[in-house]
Amino acid sequence: MLEIRDDRQLRSITGVSEKVLEKIEPVFAEVYEKGKEARYQKEKAAGLRKRRRGGGRKSRLDTVRSKVHFILYYLKSYPTIDVLGETFKLSRSNAYENIQKLLPIMMDTLNVLDYLPAHKFEDPKALKLALEKLDTLLVDATEREYFRPKDKALQKEHYSGKQRYHTVKNTVISTAAKQVIYLGKTFSGRNHDYAMFKEEFPPEDAWFEGIKLYADSGYQGMKTDYPKSDAELPFKKPRKSKNNPTPELSEEQKAHNKAVSQTRIFVENAICGIKRFRILVDRFRNRIDGFVDDVIVVCAGLWNAMLA
Repeated sequence: MLEIRDDRQLRSITGVSEKVLEKIEPVFAEVYEKGKEARYQKEKAAGLRKRRRGGGRKSRLDTVRSKVHFILYYLKSYPTIDVLGETFKLSRSNAYENIQKLLPIMMDTLNVLDYLPAHKFEDPKALKLALEKLDTLLVDATEREYFRPKDKALQKEHYSGKQRYHTVKNTVISTAAKQVIYLGKTFSGRNHDYAMFKEEFPPEDAWFEGIKLYADSGYQGMKTDYPKSDAELPFKKPRKSKNNPTPELSEEQKAHNKAVSQTRIFVENAICGIKRFRILVDRFRNRIDGFVDDVIVVCAGLWNAMLA
């Protein structure tokens, strides 16, 4: 287990405060025990269990806190498997197995505590129910560096011409209080931000009725596609032409853009909060199916926990 001196060091190593850790630990222990008991009963019924629970070699992660420290340290620092194993005195294979085992438990824990953002809305009614009394939402997308796939088609699909390397992207919707209330599925880097948004919220349905949406200039067309919402977008500077060799925005347009930016900055702050975890900043190395999607959901849940 990590030797933590104070709250500042805890935040630096795990990304959460002692207050949040104290909320997470008892629920994590409960979820862990329920899962362990369920596996035991399933194996026992199938005749695969040869000894009672508690038999066999004891794990070096022998306490709830050590398990929580392990998965949080991995998300915050994103070390290689060898460094992670050495830090917690585990073999390479054991460290890898614990990542796969403990991340879903952390996700279930955050779900029980109601910190996880929504990952999909079935219809506009489900969205309205989740928003409760919220009438203002901030929209943006976040992009992460991704390993270079071996398959040429996947290379092309994940290559971001803007970033000049392979990436994955997610839509993020937050409140003005920086809480992430929706985190879209993970798309390959070739997808446009607004195309992702329209796929997740098809314009033909009555999404965001009576809700004020703030987004950046990459979401041009939102006012037309979602007429029942009140979309606030910045004005784009006109293109240079023969008739307009020195295009400029009017003072009113500049004032509008400043007002939109001052409100929309909070979704940028939320994305920055999620990316306090290095696993979302360094080039993503993991090849486990679905893992690239799971980690950003967990990190968003941990960020929401810090705000609670």
